[in-house]
Amino acid sequence: MSGATTKPLVIGIAGGTGSGKSTIARAIVSEFRGEDVIHIQHDAYYRDRADLTAEQRARVNYDHPDSLDNALLVEHLDALLAWRSIERPNYDFVTHRRTPRYTPVAPTPIVIVEGILLFEDRRLVDRFDIKLFVDTPADIRILRRIRRDMKERGRSFDEIRKQYYETVRPMHEAFVEPTRRLADLIIPEGGNNRVAIEVIVDRIRRDLSHRATMHAAKPRKRRRGDS
Repeated sequence: MSGATTKPLVIGIAGGTGSGKSTIARAIVSEFRGEDVIHIQHDAYYRDRADLTAEQRARVNYDHPDSLDNALLVEHLDALLAWRSIERPNYDFVTHRRTPRYTPVAPTPIVIVEGILLFEDRRLVDRFDIKLFVDTPADIRILRRIRRDMKERGRSFDEIRKQYYETVRPMHEAFVEPTRRLADLIIPEGGNNRVAIEVIVDRIRRDLSHRATMHAAKPRKRRRGDS
């Protein structure tokens, strides 16, 4: 795949918590060479609320759009689109703080971004060439979230249940579900939908091939001294 000859193709994957967004993203990534694709999670861009105590940070509504630093993500996407590297933040879900270490990310022809609230911000939507919404029933999504939060984020079942009823479900209805209308393709059942993944991968390959063809067909600007 060509390097900095065309603008990178940016794919946004949104959907409710536990819908299978990460599974879809990983499935797409696996179809391409490592140097051709990067996968960025919106979760890495939670705001670093150093101004709050640990107890106050635990009470923040992390399912509301204001909890995310979208301005930084927009800045990073613009850098990647201009073929410049970025330093992606890392977030600790136990302490609700960004870690001191950043992850260097080099630009690639394919950029995949996934997150629950990804389509809620128009600035982000405008930067996606392909927009996917993963649609999975609520009962399946909450079971996946319970398993993930207990295993990976050190949460208790009571904490997860309380957060689900107080913020996750109402924020999904207010901010996530309405954005499905912005999607180019709605994928049912998340990562289990192999047909959808094959369709998306084929679309990505065709889009990149078309971009490369269009770039090659552009007339080269004449320089002084050319005959």
